[in-house]
Amino acid sequence: MIKQVIPAVLGLSILGLPSIAHADITGTIDATITLESGCIINGANAADGAGSVDFGAIDFGTQTTLFSEASAQVTGTGAGITIQCTAGVTPNLIFQTGLHDANASGSGNKAMQHTSVTTQYVAYNLLRADDVTVINNGDNIALSADGSEQTIIVNGRAYGAAGLIAGTYNDTVTVVLEL
Repeated sequence: MIKQVIPAVLGLSILGLPSIAHADITGTIDATITLESGCIINGANAADGAGSVDFGAIDFGTQTTLFSEASAQVTGTGAGITIQCTAGVTPNLIFQTGLHDANASGSGNKAMQHTSVTTQYVAYNLLRADDVTVINNGDNIALSADGSEQTIIVNGRAYGAAGLIAGTYNDTVTVVLEL
């Protein structure tokens, strides 16, 4: 009979144990973001103070060494330079020097240097959208402060000269978007 009582007592004692309590645990997640003024230039997001931004390129194509003039337009992701800045910021697009400005001659105020014969240059100008007004070093184009995307048309004109040799000529012009 003791054998039968022990399982019965054990069964009762198991049933009599208090159940393990389950309680929900609550908490929070903190979320934060800091926004600063910035711009999207040719589709790329650039924060205030960013460097090495691609404002586009101007390609005068392939000409003979005897060309007199060649025209082209600065292109970013499409025609012109597209810029969209934080609303309330009045950006100014400022054109600065090219790498070889000191070697410009004739009608051009900038120069592209031959890639291997560094004494050879092709003079050129950057021009405003009217295709007449030359953009000089330090000239700026004021943009709207309404936060909309704006397209700035910048044209170029390269000038031939006697004695040019075949090859590729390049220059890099610094551009600043002042916020």
